[in-house]
Amino acid sequence: MRLLLRSFCIFSKFISQKNTAATQRRDFNSAAMRLVQFCRHSDGKTIRVGVEKGEGLDVVDLNAFDPSMPSTIRELLELGDRGLQCAQRAIESGQCMVDRAQIQLLSPILAPEKVVCVGMNYRDHCLEQNAPIPNEPIIFSKFPSAITGPYDDITLPSESQEVDWEVELAFVIGRRGKHIREEDALSYVAGFTVANDVSARDWQMNRNGKQWLLGKTFDSFCPLGPALITTDAVKDPHNLGIRCLVNGDTVQSSNTDQMIFKTAALVAWVSKFVTLTPGDVFLTGTPPGVGVFRTPPVFLKKGDIVECQIDQLGSIINKVV
Repeated sequence: MRLLLRSFCIFSKFISQKNTAATQRRDFNSAAMRLVQFCRHSDGKTIRVGVEKGEGLDVVDLNAFDPSMPSTIRELLELGDRGLQCAQRAIESGQCMVDRAQIQLLSPILAPEKVVCVGMNYRDHCLEQNAPIPNEPIIFSKFPSAITGPYDDITLPSESQEVDWEVELAFVIGRRGKHIREEDALSYVAGFTVANDVSARDWQMNRNGKQWLLGKTFDSFCPLGPALITTDAVKDPHNLGIRCLVNGDTVQSSNTDQMIFKTAALVAWVSKFVTLTPGDVFLTGTPPGVGVFRTPPVFLKKGDIVECQIDQLGSIINKVV
């Protein structure tokens, strides 16, 4: 009887400790923030990490609040709880505020180890092409050098005449993992942001053995931003309005509920093959309305203004040059 009682007490203590740890993790994750990378107009290209008071509002300079903090969000994520807890204290302090007009926002992630992209991941986009629904995620990549800022220019390469738009929900990995279970996958996600998977269709569909990489990875072909919105600031990432406008005209309009493979499934699937690390960026696919499937096809030209919007996350606006 004593042995049974002792075993019960040990088991109860274990469960209590496990629940306490889970509660602490939930309490920390409940910190809803909009993390940004920026440089001040007055000090050239020095990169700093900040926290927006709200979409389009002033920014708390995290490096001024705590000089021990790193100057990139990727490095901040690598610190784990310590880095994000510092960011939370900074926004709560109301100190070290920078006027929005004094800064240039950069991509929230500048040099990820990986940019993982998912093709054919919207049901309505598959219907647009009369294509079958995939049985497993279709994975390709962009080189990290394709990433550009939320308001930077998209450069038309001389090698392509068929450059297209693709608004996409993106997410960023927050901690290292391999062979991640789907039920645990969201705990590996730091937050969400807006992306444009700019695509050279002639290279994607007709050149280089029809491999997608080269058509997807020209310089400036991955505008990203404007902020990294932490997971608990997004009520349901798979029920967000998603739109793309070209010169003010809506060309894509859908909802992320059309995604075939959701965030957790993508993390679990890709982590079967590669180790995910803090700062890795996932682009999760695009809805219908891309230029290549219009009649006749429509492609971007110099002077066009492309705006990608996702509810709760914000918008990125890029001029084509």
